[in-house]
Amino acid sequence: MRRERDKVEHVIEAEGLVKRYGAFTAVNGVSFQVRRGEVFGLLGPNGAGKTTTMEMIEGLRRPDGGRALVNGFDTVSQLEKVKAIIGVQLQSTSLFDLLTVREIAEMYASFYKESVPIEPLLESMILTEKASGRVKHLSGGQKQRLAVALALVNDPLVVFLDEPTTGLDPQARRTLWDIVLRLKEQGKTIVLSTHYMDEAHILCDRICLMDQGRVIALDTPADLIRGLSADKTIEFRVPDFAAMPGERQERTRGWLRGIDAATSVEERQEGFVLYTGDLQASLTALVSGAEAHGLQLEGLSTRTATLEDVFIQMTGRSLRES
Repeated sequence: MRRERDKVEHVIEAEGLVKRYGAFTAVNGVSFQVRRGEVFGLLGPNGAGKTTTMEMIEGLRRPDGGRALVNGFDTVSQLEKVKAIIGVQLQSTSLFDLLTVREIAEMYASFYKESVPIEPLLESMILTEKASGRVKHLSGGQKQRLAVALALVNDPLVVFLDEPTTGLDPQARRTLWDIVLRLKEQGKTIVLSTHYMDEAHILCDRICLMDQGRVIALDTPADLIRGLSADKTIEFRVPDFAAMPGERQERTRGWLRGIDAATSVEERQEGFVLYTGDLQASLTALVSGAEAHGLQLEGLSTRTATLEDVFIQMTGRSLRES
């Protein structure tokens, strides 16, 4: 039966998913489709509804509205069939600390009628040297790789990874990124939730940007950024701007908004971000204009726009502030 259903083009279909907790609506009409073999990212701040959305698709939470299909199977009425073809790494996975890595992998494999060989699985997760060691002695990165391994013991068609690198050091994060990319090469469909912009940009074929329980954008990382009014930014600080008289502050804001080729200016706690389609023209106008207005610029830097800028322009705040 699985091979017959493998022909479904969209391996996941979420249709108007709603989840309420009393008067609070955690997920409010979320809809999207996930293509077979892609890494699909749910990107948004904490509390955006990413985990709840994933749990409804995994069958761990019953939707209050809408429905979700995984490989054509309804996650409510055909839950057992869904469980057989998915693997789940939860945001917080409780492991049996006194078992060895090999023992816990074998235990999870025993839950399924069919499972993959344990030793090659542990090797792919860079856990061979830890196979005989107890779980309690693993580092944070090793425990996360073990959680991913446990999600793969049944050779799932779809793998759900919920904030897999939260709390890890940079090296451990990079190791997990490599593992995700290898899973994609093997043909796995991966749904990944994260609030790290660089992670989403590097790993995901498409990104579903979420905020306050809703989908606010869905596209490839490049096209999301391309959709901005400008794809280059100039960041800088104006010392003592907050202490300036109100009238001079307004004059400064007005001048910045009128800079050549600038499409918009964001005023942030740490300074200003100027968006432009012509970096050289705007930079020249900024530096010469600052001198003419008697303003000093500090921390001047330029960069290409990021997914953070997409989120800010759509919501008026950064992912970190949310």
